[in-house]
Amino acid sequence: MESASSKPHAICIPLPAQGHINPMFKLAKLLHLKGFHITFVHTEFNQRRLLTSRGPDFLKGLPDFMFETISDGLPSTNPRGILDLPSLCQKLPVHGLSSFRKLITKLNSSSGVPPVSCIVSDGVMSFTMEAAKEFGIPEIVLFTPSACGLLGYLHFQELKDRGYFPLKDESCLTNGYLDTIIDWIPGMGAVRLKDLPTFIRTTNPDDTMFNYNVQSVNNSMKAKGLILNTFDELEQEALDVIKTKFQKLYTIGPLSKLHQQLCGPDPVK
Repeated sequence: MESASSKPHAICIPLPAQGHINPMFKLAKLLHLKGFHITFVHTEFNQRRLLTSRGPDFLKGLPDFMFETISDGLPSTNPRGILDLPSLCQKLPVHGLSSFRKLITKLNSSSGVPPVSCIVSDGVMSFTMEAAKEFGIPEIVLFTPSACGLLGYLHFQELKDRGYFPLKDESCLTNGYLDTIIDWIPGMGAVRLKDLPTFIRTTNPDDTMFNYNVQSVNNSMKAKGLILNTFDELEQEALDVIKTKFQKLYTIGPLSKLHQQLCGPDPVK
């Protein structure tokens, strides 16, 4: 039997939103099944919510599948989630990075826990790459959108440069402007403006979410590897384009199906 100290140790850290946590958790369980020691990172706020809703034993985990937390920097009265996503994205890179550094130090000095050998972060949690670089730990990113969605994010800056962002005024949301054809993004054919990620739908040139995604996604492309929750037959053209920019690309989707096949039905609904 493999000793705990000899296991590869992956920190899995999703964006603290349900559509990001669930895929990362499935990936973490698959890695655990393959012999990894896992540390799964929630924000302190989400950890408290889980313990309140599921009971004190819900996050006890296993000796080689642990749960830890970082701070998101927001006061306890903030609603989080989609109700105030901009505030979360402003605070998290600062406060999250500081507490993430402390977490890595704690894990690497804990007896019975193998040293951290890699970080698997969400594609829009790229502040973790700064800590990874400081500690000399390789980082791989998981993008939860489709390959086409990732291409959309990667072209946000060009959409801005070409004048599609910001919207001229609020009427652009309802007057048919969002049906404008965008046919110059490689691998996507002719799509409408409204088919692209929704963070472009604002009149504010300094929109927090637009700028956060531009910075995060472009930073994440510096990671050692890229995991996409898709499969080649579904998005071949988009994936071929991404591979020209990022050769270490791993398509492992659909994660839900793979998780069900290897881990069985998920008891948490």
